[in-house]
Amino acid sequence: MIDVVALGELLIDFTCVSTDADGYPTMAAHPGGAPANFLAALAKFGAKAALLGKVGSDAFGKLLVGTLDAAGIETRGLVVTDQVFTTLAFVTLDDQGDREFSFARKPGADTCITFEELDLSLMDQAKVFHFGTLSLTDEPARSATYRAVEYAKSHGKLITYDPNLRKPLWADLEECRKQMLWGLAQADVVKISDEEVEFLFGLGVEAGAAHILQNYGCKLVFVTCGADGCFFQNSVASGMVPSLSNIHVVDTTGAGDIFGGSAVWKLLQLGKAPEALSEAELRDVVTFACTAAGLSTTRPGGISSVPAYEDVLKRM
Repeated sequence: MIDVVALGELLIDFTCVSTDADGYPTMAAHPGGAPANFLAALAKFGAKAALLGKVGSDAFGKLLVGTLDAAGIETRGLVVTDQVFTTLAFVTLDDQGDREFSFARKPGADTCITFEELDLSLMDQAKVFHFGTLSLTDEPARSATYRAVEYAKSHGKLITYDPNLRKPLWADLEECRKQMLWGLAQADVVKISDEEVEFLFGLGVEAGAAHILQNYGCKLVFVTCGADGCFFQNSVASGMVPSLSNIHVVDTTGAGDIFGGSAVWKLLQLGKAPEALSEAELRDVVTFACTAAGLSTTRPGGISSVPAYEDVLKRM
């Protein structure tokens, strides 16, 4: 039995560790990709997780498959191809210290997966199906995602979604907005950032969450606000939980994904419909997820930075 199956990118994140006198970065390679980071949190806390995706048969692709295996994530849904290269992402810092993303993805293996390559038996077993927006940037991955979501919904799976806006991957930001909104209309549970709410609707956090609930059929919305914490809302409760304080931040890559996976793990433990959760239950979910995400920022990388369950409880 699988608790959560996710569809999407598995890639290498190159993060800047230093810069030479000419401004060129020295970079460290870490396994990543939003759905993979999301599943890594679930698997670390004891859920059974599986990824549907595609990597190259190159050295990085082989490393990534091994990393997922070591993290306890089912890999038989991964397609390995010698036709395209494993996707690479480069994360640098601008003059203000904010992250900037560049991608080697023209195409990358993750964009080349087809619906026919998906292992539907994993979806059949799962309770939850998760997807993001990076699989909607290009064909054939976009059509594969459309059909996978349709399949999951028709088989009664809980649908979770993370828009995960990466502007450099979109030739047209209006098309980006259209695809992100399509994703919102499919989801039961949404994890979205305050920046993404602003991009989509020009609204603040609370107004944005209410707008999503009222207009897109979602049952539970988490709006992450970086260092300020997370706002949550369903049909019966809403509130704000602060982020973890008094930590030394090393790398924020994957923190939002780890928040999402941690929150979904808590939802699985509660075993209740998302729209029926009380304020106290939701505060517990979000506090756990904020703590896990916060601790992840004290270590480099995404998949490799998920904290142990005992460490999360200790900080709570």
